[in-house]
Amino acid sequence: MIVDNPKITILISTKNRCDDLLFTLDKIQYLWNDNVSCVVFDDGSTDGTFEKAKKAFPQITIHRNETSKGYIYCRNKMLNETKADFAISLDDDAHFLTENPLAILTHYFEANPKCGLIATRIFWSKTEAANLSSDEHSQLVKSFVGCGHIWRMKAWRDIPNYPEWFGFYGEENFAALQLFKTRWEILYVPEILVQHRVDLKARAKDTKTFAFRYRRAIRADWYNYFLFLPLTKIPRKMVYSLWMQFITKIFKGQFKVVLPLFLAMVDLFLAVPKLFKHRNALTSEEYSAYLKLNEAKIYWKPEK
Repeated sequence: MIVDNPKITILISTKNRCDDLLFTLDKIQYLWNDNVSCVVFDDGSTDGTFEKAKKAFPQITIHRNETSKGYIYCRNKMLNETKADFAISLDDDAHFLTENPLAILTHYFEANPKCGLIATRIFWSKTEAANLSSDEHSQLVKSFVGCGHIWRMKAWRDIPNYPEWFGFYGEENFAALQLFKTRWEILYVPEILVQHRVDLKARAKDTKTFAFRYRRAIRADWYNYFLFLPLTKIPRKMVYSLWMQFITKIFKGQFKVVLPLFLAMVDLFLAVPKLFKHRNALTSEEYSAYLKLNEAKIYWKPEK
């Protein structure tokens, strides 16, 4: 049954990964009820995603772009249109390993009224680990991972949309800094475990994919420097960022980063007008407080 006014909604954007999507929907369908809906946005797939998902899972709400408008466009549209109190953002190749995540997230939001977003524990692997337990504790963090997190919708409405001009990568850090500016907190909750069905080693060996992702990731960091850092901090951060690329990659023979690094610098130059237009800099005091937060918890590995 499609829920008209859900308390919680699960939002998934997808493109040409029908098998991954159907697997995810099968894994999470036990969560759907009168208070929980699922919305899928098909961003111009050509593999029959829309028709297959609609037929296999008539309980979901599914939208479609006839031509691709981008991952961030879809995420913004779904978040802006939902009437739910809380929105779970999942990638089409991610699903919960925690049996009852909804009760846990509801508890944490109720117990922490300043929490605008919950960052989940993410296990990156094609196969499930034998040991999924963790001795980690909940903690405030600087940012979150896109493949599995939960919004308090009141907090989302207090900040600007994800920037589509980032072109995928870095939009989570953008949102995290906007949340910090508006006094919302990001809480890492390891009790909620998500499996992101990605083989990181295989991805790293794919030269074309590596170059694309490397360029997007490094330029997104630079975009956020110019958008949020106090002006006096930007030169040092830029020099440090570039120096680290040389000593950790180029000087060690990873010359495949040279071209995407150069292209990222070109991207930064071309983005200057947007960076000035959307600048929302932290004060010196805010920056000092931000630095004291724990780093985002991106990769979790089970103990052997």
